[in-house]
Amino acid sequence: MTESAMIEMLLKNRVSWLSDSGPEDDIAISSRIRLARNLDGLPFPIAANPEQLLNVWGAVQLTSVQAKCVPDQILFEMQKLKELDRKILLERRLISREFLIDKPGAGLIVSPDESLAIMVNEEDHFRIQALRPGFQLKEVWTAIDALDTVLGKELKFGFDSQLGYLTSCPTNVGTGMRASVMLHLPGLVLSGQINAVIQGVHKLGLAVRGIFGEGTENLGNLFQVSNQSTLGETEEQIIERLSSVIQQIISHEKNARHALLEHRQNFLLDQVGRAYGILRHAYIITSEETFNSLSALRMGVDMGMFSSVDIHTVNELFILSQKAHLQKYAGKELSSEERDVTRATLIREKLRSIDKR
Repeated sequence: MTESAMIEMLLKNRVSWLSDSGPEDDIAISSRIRLARNLDGLPFPIAANPEQLLNVWGAVQLTSVQAKCVPDQILFEMQKLKELDRKILLERRLISREFLIDKPGAGLIVSPDESLAIMVNEEDHFRIQALRPGFQLKEVWTAIDALDTVLGKELKFGFDSQLGYLTSCPTNVGTGMRASVMLHLPGLVLSGQINAVIQGVHKLGLAVRGIFGEGTENLGNLFQVSNQSTLGETEEQIIERLSSVIQQIISHEKNARHALLEHRQNFLLDQVGRAYGILRHAYIITSEETFNSLSALRMGVDMGMFSSVDIHTVNELFILSQKAHLQKYAGKELSSEERDVTRATLIREKLRSIDKR
């Protein structure tokens, strides 16, 4: 099967981490953990030659296949992928922006439901990722720890008894773990409390980023909250500390929504109603307007204002309305103006199909 055919297969599958079955999924969209690992005795990818990079890809690929650690795994060699297909993987949160470049030995191993993935020869020899819907950091840790253990039995990791796992970037040395939860926080934004919350999170040593991580802007009131330190704490301690903060943010968001409903009901209904009207009837819509409107619509769904629209559909539209997905949907390269038209068409069709159920 060609890489393009495998991309098409991914697009047809229901993304498990976008389901509406996770705990606290009215506010927590998804939980993710990444582990950075490197093979002992080999230079990091930035200093490795093409032959060494290919050897790393071969070793990780062989181990993954033989150990069957990723169920029904799909393998992508990044050099064989078209630029558009690479961007599809980025928009689905399976690879990083740094992985878009053409580099020998770069590969991706992913499960069909996209809940498990291994990114090979990015900044580190490989980065393992696990994703789950809602607020499930501990469950995600159980899944990724099991995968890490299987790989560790077959591959010798670069490890120091004092420093922990050795990584290309010093900020990842130690556990090599980045744990994060994607939160939808329109209540805190609309009530003017979001900046205070972000400042409080930073003071606790955690990071707040946009939908695609470091260096990306906030869109649609979506925020990723993650650990910054990886050294000096165990994985369990990091997850416990992050979970405690996430639970507090979720509580603040619920209180903000309740206050809006109780004291500014017409304002809240107007925000949600206008958003639905734009999405349901617009013929031209920009990416920014789409994300903001989907955010208000999702809040309305969460608060029981709609009987037919479900959270999964709204979550899915956040992905499908992005540039690469739109061009895949259209089957051709699109200009900025054409994307705005195609985006509006896609959203209208999705919402119309729900109304007919």
